[in-house]
Amino acid sequence: MKLTYDPRYNIAYIRLQEKTAGVETIRISDELNVDLAPDGTVYGIELLNANAQLLTEDRGKLVIINEALGGRREINLAEPELR
Repeated sequence: MKLTYDPRYNIAYIRLQEKTAGVETIRISDELNVDLAPDGTVYGIELLNANAQLLTEDRGKLVIINEALGGRREINLAEPELR
């Protein structure tokens, strides 16, 4: 899985798999699109207005939690290297 974020356009993309075939983009709402393969496999999820969807509780941080191992990592999306 790979999460990319473009602060210029405030768009995040959660890529679950590499695209190996043509995809169909399904518009779920004004702020959410899902890319599907012909067999129904989900390739990725696009979040428009990503700040409002990803950063509501953690003040500008992306929080990654490993539920199985109890690990937690915070990434500040406002860090200069991510701009």
